[in-house]
Amino acid sequence: MCPPTGLYGPEGILPARRTLRPQGKGRWQQLWETPTLLWEAPLLGLDTAQGLELLSLLGTVLALGALLTRQLRHPLVYLLLWAAYLSVCQVGQVFLYFQWDSLLLETGFLAMLVAPLGLPPNHKQAPQGRPGGVSPHEGLPFWLVRWLLFRLMFASGVVKLTSRCPAWWGLTALTYHYETQCLPTPAAWFAHHLPVWLHKLSVVATFLIEIAVPPLFFAPVRRLRLAAFYSQVLLQVLIILTGNYNFFNLLTLVLTTALLDDTHLAAKSSTSRRKRMPSSWPKALLAMLTLLLELAVYGLLACGMVHYFGLEVDWEQHVVRSRTMFTFHQLSQWLKTVTLPTMWLGAASLAWELLTALWRWVQVRGSLRKLCAAVQLSVFGTATVALFLISLVPYSYMEPSSHGRLWTGAHRLFSTVEHLQLANSYGLFRRMTGLGGRPEVVLEGSYDGHQWTEIEFMYKPGNLSRPPPIVVPHQPRLDWQMWFAALGPHTHSPWFTSLVLRLLQGKEPVIRLVQNHVPSYPFHQQPPTYVRAQLYKYWFSHPWEQGQWWRRQWVEEFFPSVSLGDPALDMLLRQFGLQDKSPPRAGGSSNTLSQALHWVRKQLSPLEAPALLWGLLGAVGAIKVMQALLGPQSLPRTKEEKHKPAPQEDSVAASKQASPAPNISSGSQTPRRKKSP
Repeated sequence: MCPPTGLYGPEGILPARRTLRPQGKGRWQQLWETPTLLWEAPLLGLDTAQGLELLSLLGTVLALGALLTRQLRHPLVYLLLWAAYLSVCQVGQVFLYFQWDSLLLETGFLAMLVAPLGLPPNHKQAPQGRPGGVSPHEGLPFWLVRWLLFRLMFASGVVKLTSRCPAWWGLTALTYHYETQCLPTPAAWFAHHLPVWLHKLSVVATFLIEIAVPPLFFAPVRRLRLAAFYSQVLLQVLIILTGNYNFFNLLTLVLTTALLDDTHLAAKSSTSRRKRMPSSWPKALLAMLTLLLELAVYGLLACGMVHYFGLEVDWEQHVVRSRTMFTFHQLSQWLKTVTLPTMWLGAASLAWELLTALWRWVQVRGSLRKLCAAVQLSVFGTATVALFLISLVPYSYMEPSSHGRLWTGAHRLFSTVEHLQLANSYGLFRRMTGLGGRPEVVLEGSYDGHQWTEIEFMYKPGNLSRPPPIVVPHQPRLDWQMWFAALGPHTHSPWFTSLVLRLLQGKEPVIRLVQNHVPSYPFHQQPPTYVRAQLYKYWFSHPWEQGQWWRRQWVEEFFPSVSLGDPALDMLLRQFGLQDKSPPRAGGSSNTLSQALHWVRKQLSPLEAPALLWGLLGAVGAIKVMQALLGPQSLPRTKEEKHKPAPQEDSVAASKQASPAPNISSGSQTPRRKKSP
């Protein structure tokens, strides 16, 4: 889809062309220091904003194509998608400074490694039970996905405590979170009114899922990994139900699929499950020891939660009481103890994956296939080790002493590619804000400076009787930044002054960010003469307040009343460097490509982003259902092909190997892991 011109267009809040100004450097040096394909937009007769639109449209088409057709699930396609989003982030400025943007970039690069990369066809039989088209290196990229998921979840849990936020330490964070988060959903209102003891118990469960469970991602016992998978899924689904966090939770759910295996994904009958029961006493003993290990892990997790959070059941009040039983000093000592061991845990797990890949390579038959597999394993193995070393640097940020003890080569490698965002540090929901009520900025406009009309946004809280929206997987970037702006003075958010200027000028692209249906904007016929902003405190309404979702209280003036030509407004624009008088880099308005982009923008502008996104996803889902329904029609053909006589020269070789490997055909049809994350 097209990026909002109200954000990055020539008349937007932060024009993208301001970020790309040639510095007199060489072409390749300029591209390396600021890696964006938008440097090449003038070659197509486009300015920076039009180049953004072109990249977004091409990325959308490629992404949808990869969902629909197996042929487009190629490393080159995912490389183009990663490069396109990296290019957009380079000019996104404050509107793309979110951790999930970094997570999407890191995941996108891993998708290029996960994408299918097969071996040449083999005319010889593969070992029994071993699919012939499997690449030995296929487990390495999936291991990187698990390592990324571990870093994301473990760091997000740890920083909640290292931030010394009293709400997290007092286990009361969720009593504030549901109403103070940026864009709550209607379900957040109901969750907010749950009992306090349940909120505190939910915080304990959050620490369990984010800190204690992630090491199980690398557990050798399969059922422990599955338990870790379902716990992560539970957490993400609950966040989706109660908060509009765009694509973040959906992307995290995709990452959790790396914890699954083909056996769990495949539909197995009860007969096949009985066949897997151990038939000899050594296997039965191993199964029993595995079960005891599982029970020991679950018991350790339960005892740890009871001990560290003082869980007690009050049978009289029918509640579960909880409180933090450790100090910040004890936490710091624990973190110093476990940070380096978790890195060594990752290194040991990676070493096992490399040995497994090497063993698979030994089993490859055929000289050409063995050579190709060796090249692929060398390239992917080197890339996996390099990405692991790079990721250790941002991962160690949560514990400074461990960061300083890292191998200097890892630091040098990370500093070389840091601007490519191949590995990032994470720490979501570090501190709870709005403990005394969520601060909310309300814009107002007037024609005479006396009678003021509130300017209501589409998604963020404003009207007290309007229910919270559901906008997943869309992220209204302006509404999100309005939430951040309310946390401090307007001078901490320079873009806000530019927003006020564009509203005074009546720029339609910016108006569509506030109200996509322009007639719903109170000043759609004539721009306001004056604009100001007020700061309120918002709370969810009480259950007995009928017809209202919110209640609020005025706090202070957030932005003074200004008009066009006002010296105070001009001073702020100069102070923040927002008086952009530079001409566009390319004025190709008559260019055929720019005209096509203008036509597409005109068609898409009236559509609300959430509806458009769900429409595209619904269309993809419908097509996939049709493909699934029509797919079985191809099964008879495969059976017929299985009974076709082999070519003359292959039949001799097949007859020689018929007796030692009579079931090769069934082995080659073993379901494999899907190759798109």
